[in-house]
Amino acid sequence: MRAAILDERAVLRITGGDARKFLENIITNDVDSLGADHARFAALLTPQGKVVADFFVIGAAEDDGGGFLIDAPNALAEDIAKKLGFYKLRADVAIEPRPDLAVAAIMDGKATLELGIVFDDPRHPELGQRIVLPALSAKADLEGAGFGVVEASAYHEKRIALGIPEGGKDFIYSNVYPHETDMDQLNGIDFKKGCFIGQEIVSRMERKITPRTRVVPVTFDTAPFPGVDVKAGERPAGHMGSGVNGKGLAMLRLDRVHEALAKGEKITAGGIEISLKKPAWARFTFPGEPGFGA
Repeated sequence: MRAAILDERAVLRITGGDARKFLENIITNDVDSLGADHARFAALLTPQGKVVADFFVIGAAEDDGGGFLIDAPNALAEDIAKKLGFYKLRADVAIEPRPDLAVAAIMDGKATLELGIVFDDPRHPELGQRIVLPALSAKADLEGAGFGVVEASAYHEKRIALGIPEGGKDFIYSNVYPHETDMDQLNGIDFKKGCFIGQEIVSRMERKITPRTRVVPVTFDTAPFPGVDVKAGERPAGHMGSGVNGKGLAMLRLDRVHEALAKGEKITAGGIEISLKKPAWARFTFPGEPGFGA
């Protein structure tokens, strides 16, 4: 059994009598039905529907202090807390950073609740479990439970192989819509819930617009640098994200890729040829497939 401690993640706690209603009204996924030791993948958006930050919202049992925990990018945790505080107004809600808590990804095997707050990664079954546990003893606790603690890079290698994007690595926050980051495919949006910030734009994209740009998996023989421009033939088509062992992710204009493939042109990143690979979880038509763009 293996686990990776994710130092790039931080934990916030949301408590108070209005905490559930507060989160339900502002983030992209359902919180009303969220039970203890379960999680939703969600995002906070701008009023224009752009992703400010994506994160996991975890229901905490009363024995664990109740309320909710947010497993978020460390670099954005302070900003998320400030933005949530801006929206709480007079609601009975407390937002507390918890630097005493760490996040780990269970690479294989199963963790038990004795270790901490354990939940299944809601984006994809093969991502396994995540766990929130005391930071100071995280490594010792995991090893004591029989887990070999590996570098976070092992987790990211698995994530990339599954085609799962991550903000700050594969897309730029505040510059993309949820559909472009595949949140609509990875259980990050509840289209049946009531209003949330940016909901009108996101709903319109779901009902009326086929997103031209998405993060998609790519393969290559030599890894292009992250951030390098991608071309479809001679036309700009996006940029590379993270990559390892011949697999990577790229934010691409799929219509331009489709047109280039139809002409027999190459897709290149910094002059290195790359190939798109449709992930098993994708429900949208892919460049090169019949009916693309219809």
